[in-house]
Amino acid sequence: MSRHLLVIGGQRCGTTTLHGLLDAHPEIAMARPVRPEPKVFCSDGATERGVDWYRATYFAHATEGQLLGDKSTSYIEDPRAPERAGRMLGTPTILALLRDPIDRAVSNWRFSTDNGFESRPLEVALRENLTRSVAWDPSATSVSPFAYLERGRYADYLTPWLDRFPRTSQVSFLDDLVAGTDGIARLYAAIGVAPVDTGAVPRLNGSTSPAAQLPAELIGQLRDYYARSDADLARLVGRTPPWATSIRSTP
Repeated sequence: MSRHLLVIGGQRCGTTTLHGLLDAHPEIAMARPVRPEPKVFCSDGATERGVDWYRATYFAHATEGQLLGDKSTSYIEDPRAPERAGRMLGTPTILALLRDPIDRAVSNWRFSTDNGFESRPLEVALRENLTRSVAWDPSATSVSPFAYLERGRYADYLTPWLDRFPRTSQVSFLDDLVAGTDGIARLYAAIGVAPVDTGAVPRLNGSTSPAAQLPAELIGQLRDYYARSDADLARLVGRTPPWATSIRSTP
């Protein structure tokens, strides 16, 4: 019987790097094609096609016994995705990778700007996002390109997944991944594959901490904005997030 792994996000949290590490492991077959992401469990129609269709469509390259991995960062934002995934796959392993939410917000702004969705300067976009959400076109993107701050309230998005898959959900932090081989070995062990050397962690987007370019006053407001969410996240995962006590720098 095939085993399944869903990498649910978060968006702009290093999941592309994580995908590379998983895909390089001999016991794991990641879904192909890589782009566009499968997003199967964001749709009732796709889910209803069944597990045989899912495996034939995305895992025809897999060999017997491999863990079948699907990275779709939209999953974490769809509250119905856990139920759809459970209905099709039973009890898959769930893996979420999280990053300092301020660094994540800046990276999200860069992505939206580079792709023509955003025209506001970074500070303006974040300050406005502190007080309101911006409308978006669901026909253009599967999730909002402007949810810079909302998307970093990780506990809200994780709760439906942890409730549905309490024993097979794993939450990792990007800080652990870039720290070296020990963090990567722990991640492999958490998802049930042997620790292997797959080489150095690939370079992440951006060579400096994204938050470093923001004024200290704005960073303080953003830390306050995330204080409750970070506390909720710590309770959910049984560990204080690495960024919760100080501004962390991510390569």
